[in-house]
Amino acid sequence: MKTLVLLRHGESEWNLKNRFTGWTDVDLSEKGAEEAKSAGNALKKAGYDFDLCYTSYLKRAIHTLNYALGEIDREWLPVIKSWKLNERHYGALQGLNKSETAIKYGEKQVQIWRRSFDVEPPRLKPEDERNPARQQQYREVPREVLPLTESLRDTVTRVVPYYTQKILPQIQDGKRVLIAAHGNSLRALIMTFENLSAEQIADVNVPTGIPLIYEFTKDAQVHRKFYLGDPAVIEMKMEAVAPQGKAK
Repeated sequence: MKTLVLLRHGESEWNLKNRFTGWTDVDLSEKGAEEAKSAGNALKKAGYDFDLCYTSYLKRAIHTLNYALGEIDREWLPVIKSWKLNERHYGALQGLNKSETAIKYGEKQVQIWRRSFDVEPPRLKPEDERNPARQQQYREVPREVLPLTESLRDTVTRVVPYYTQKILPQIQDGKRVLIAAHGNSLRALIMTFENLSAEQIADVNVPTGIPLIYEFTKDAQVHRKFYLGDPAVIEMKMEAVAPQGKAK
């Protein structure tokens, strides 16, 4: 049986403020740092160990991984960072308060931007400072492949091939892998692992700071999945994600 652990970053400063974040490189809130440490402690208590870790270019995921590895005394593990594991790019919505955006454009439109599979949010203009082509993290990435906005379909298109080409061979080779990433980059993987439809993935909410364990058969089929933690806490965190685009 092959095992993979997925970990969504802890609460970020912009999660706390209910802002669209996307590729904006905001850090963890104090609560988010504690969630990351709690995730590491849960992995330690359950006896999980790893050989290799992957994360995105965004500090909220990187710091979540660092905190978790600190709890299991594995800060020396090799870590591979890839922009292809970044959160979905929310385009011109980045930085906007979700509730205020719902008041302006309507809850239905915000829900479409947040949860539809193939609808992109408004695009950034190339000259916008939020354009990743203008940011140092992506200076080695060809400008033409960097997005100005993304749908979940676009996110799947960049995340899944990276997983298939780079991460899956490591798992098949017997490596114990931990991926610390983001709600939508992880939803892209979940959609693929579980063969979910566009309608089904819309209802999947990934809680912050809770390890998600996947066990695979030899032919890479899901044998079972489960979150590591208190079911009541996990359910509460999932329910907290769903209404973020409501007008308040």
